[in-house]
Amino acid sequence: MTEMQPGGGPTVRRLLLGARLRRLRSEAGISREDAGEAIRASAWKIHRLENGQVGSKQRDIVDLLRRYGVTDLDEIAAIVTMAHQANQPGWWSQYAEVLPQWFRAYVDLEAVAAQIRTYEGQLVPGLLQTEAYMRAVMGGAQLGDAPEELERRAQLRLGRQRLLTRPDPPRLWAVVDEAALRRPVGGRKVLRAQLERLLEVAELPSVTLQVLPLAAGAHPGLVGAFSLLRFPDAELPDVVYLEHQTGAVYLDKPEDVDQYAHVMNAIAVASAPLEQTAAILTEILRDQA
Repeated sequence: MTEMQPGGGPTVRRLLLGARLRRLRSEAGISREDAGEAIRASAWKIHRLENGQVGSKQRDIVDLLRRYGVTDLDEIAAIVTMAHQANQPGWWSQYAEVLPQWFRAYVDLEAVAAQIRTYEGQLVPGLLQTEAYMRAVMGGAQLGDAPEELERRAQLRLGRQRLLTRPDPPRLWAVVDEAALRRPVGGRKVLRAQLERLLEVAELPSVTLQVLPLAAGAHPGLVGAFSLLRFPDAELPDVVYLEHQTGAVYLDKPEDVDQYAHVMNAIAVASAPLEQTAAILTEILRDQA
């Protein structure tokens, strides 16, 4: 299995590079229009560069730094190196043919997150799925994929799961609806193995797992699954990830993030206490006998 590259993939590197360039431009008191003239481009190009939406040429980076008055050779070299790394493929590039463009950013962000808070109402979260369970999920989607494509998707997800057992794993806080834990994805045998896996991962110091009981009734999470990512680098804002059938939405405006953080907190409060998680999983497991 390919190791995840240190520092995240191209999405993260472009975001960090863009934030650095935006700060330098702001400190120099230069508008996007003037910055664009320095590299023979528009203000829109500078906007996209600063927001990590496009890659960059070394010549453009050097010209921008000159325009911003950056003269320290070590700083210039560091930023040029960052730009070069931002143009390198991510660890997932070998799976590019089965990885939608809209999901690549999430894989990069997930790999460098310090904290991942996620709510799932229909299925066990992908990072916690057993191989048999995930294959059953993919097969049940009935997307018409060839067997080799399904295999590639499974290997990609297994690669993502390795972040939970690396030396510096992110803090994963997952709230799973009881309905998802009782849905016999793949049959009883597969579900039993999945529940046993959850009992194991719940013991990991980096994993917090809560169950939202059916008895909780209506709750804010009924609108759908979502994930909240927080990063160790202050240059990267918190991100909310929402996935739908044909794409995904990434929210990073503070007001949006705060709203979803509020929803996540409300769901966690409505869920069973952490100390009851093992007992609930064991009870559901017993029901599958």
